[in-house]
Amino acid sequence: MKQFTKLRKLVTVFHLYGISLFGESKRVNLYKDLNMDHVFINGLVFELEFTLQVDLKKEIDYNMTHPIHLIQSLMQA
Repeated sequence: MKQFTKLRKLVTVFHLYGISLFGESKRVNLYKDLNMDHVFINGLVFELEFTLQVDLKKEIDYNMTHPIHLIQSLMQA
């Protein structure tokens, strides 16, 4: 049940940033498809970490720019 609560909090933050997580939109590239810059994505990651009270140990690389990859990393943290 705790995982469901964490997932619900993550979805809420993504929706605050205008990112839908339904269907194939959870696999879009934040840089290329949504035209976000590094500062905006760093703010999103900070907000996600703050909401779950976790800290991602690794830096955000270019491969982790899909919402589904961010969610997987945060759920494992």
